[in-house]
Amino acid sequence: MSRYSPGQVAERTGFSLDTLRYYERIGLLDNIARTGGGQRTFTDDDVSWLGLLRCLRETGMPIASMLRFAELVRGGEETIAERITLLEDHDREVAVRIASLRTQQERIQAKIRWYRAAEG
Repeated sequence: MSRYSPGQVAERTGFSLDTLRYYERIGLLDNIARTGGGQRTFTDDDVSWLGLLRCLRETGMPIASMLRFAELVRGGEETIAERITLLEDHDREVAVRIASLRTQQERIQAKIRWYRAAEG
């Protein structure tokens, strides 16, 4: 299994070192290994988990919901139904935001067409 330094993980995931420390402090990252000198070392699984956290965060999931999801994941297979529900709820919220953005995009495109017609 590969091991990565915090700098390598920051580069791979796009999270800052401060965010990695914050996520560990609040419990989104769990059981991060450390070298004899105390430096964090991350595994492929940690990097994969951070990729999922990035997806959830970039799609607007609140930190509290991300923490709940992390708790459920640590809870084992008996929490799968709850995880599905949490992710389905988030997916619906994302769909609503996407629909709203599409509506706004149509307004922008209409304004572009109007300006092009006025220009021409």
